[in-house]
Amino acid sequence: MKYIILIGDGMADRPLKELGGKTPLQAAFTPNMDRLARKGRLGRVRTIPEGFHPGSDIANLSLLGYDPARYYSGRAPLEAASLGVDIGDSDVAFRCNLVTLAFDRTKKRALMEDYSAGHISTEEAEELIRAINDQLGDDTISFHPGISYRHLMVWRNGESELECVPPHDIIGREITEYLPVGKGEDTIRGLMTRSVPILEQHPVNKKRVAEGKRPANSIWLWGQGKRPRIPTFGEKYALSGALVSAVSLTKGLGIYSGFDILDVPDITGYLDTNYRGKAEYSLKALEDHDLVYIHVEAPDEAGHSGDHRVKIKAIEDFDALTVGTILRGARSFDEYRILLAPDHPTPVEVRTHTDDPVPFVIYDSTDERDNGAVGFDESITERDDIIVVEEGYRLMEYFIKGGWSDGG
Repeated sequence: MKYIILIGDGMADRPLKELGGKTPLQAAFTPNMDRLARKGRLGRVRTIPEGFHPGSDIANLSLLGYDPARYYSGRAPLEAASLGVDIGDSDVAFRCNLVTLAFDRTKKRALMEDYSAGHISTEEAEELIRAINDQLGDDTISFHPGISYRHLMVWRNGESELECVPPHDIIGREITEYLPVGKGEDTIRGLMTRSVPILEQHPVNKKRVAEGKRPANSIWLWGQGKRPRIPTFGEKYALSGALVSAVSLTKGLGIYSGFDILDVPDITGYLDTNYRGKAEYSLKALEDHDLVYIHVEAPDEAGHSGDHRVKIKAIEDFDALTVGTILRGARSFDEYRILLAPDHPTPVEVRTHTDDPVPFVIYDSTDERDNGAVGFDESITERDDIIVVEEGYRLMEYFIKGGWSDGG
């Protein structure tokens, strides 16, 4: 048996007036996902446990079969693993976004204009992060470049008991009440404040402003945590796995899980990602592995943009180029199962993650079902004849071992 997991990050949503009361997922043309829904076992899963922030780190940790209450230690340590940055047991890693702040005339107040600095290119961002490290780094603080706006800061023997807000949660809001609070807040706030003049005067940003682009005029530190201690996927399920994602945190989860990380060209974590390449490389990986985890970030980024048209396009590309390619290629395997799900909703109206339960479907090539004319969308969660998984980390065991009831 081969196992394929398809994650459309942030794909779930809420009904929109602009779409006649439909969600973007319902409005999108998704024949491949709908085919899985018609022939698979339908369900609802809560990927965000009560009391946890609805982040992709928590949701994907759950979907990989790990209980966040037991294994979650923070988002940034996962990204550190992906970037090859070693953190000691007493070190604290922070996610470091390059953001665009809209300052008032006094420079004492600012709005969070863009959590991604206009989805700044990796090449531009690397120059900026290296400048920040040259001027703000020392024996205890170091900055490490990542991809696009997503980077890392490591605080040696640092503090982790702070409340730090993700920048994508406060788009358009005044930042003062969302600055880091807790033990070590002066250090973290100080780094953010001191980054502004460095970035504003950098040639990369001067060029971006001249071209009408948003400048990356501040860093934003959040998602802190220490090195996690989790068993590998092979130890838990006796299966070998591979993972593909353009997002550092998801790749970091794969590294800690003992997966092979697939190096697919032209994957960006954005709307222009190589959807088909992710599927093709994953099918090839299944020649040597039992399971592959395919994560596509584009629907989530579209949700953060607040544009339902962009989100529909991202969902349709995911369906046609990723899911469709998988369905055609999987026929070469004697037996296979597919798990399709969002990790969490990213509703375009609120432009951030929510903790609502999400729909899923488990398709088994050896046990096709007939669910009628159902489509893959949020309405699945309201049905009576579905599998209900309240503890999201248990879904993986159901998927692998077939631990569902006949009525599901």
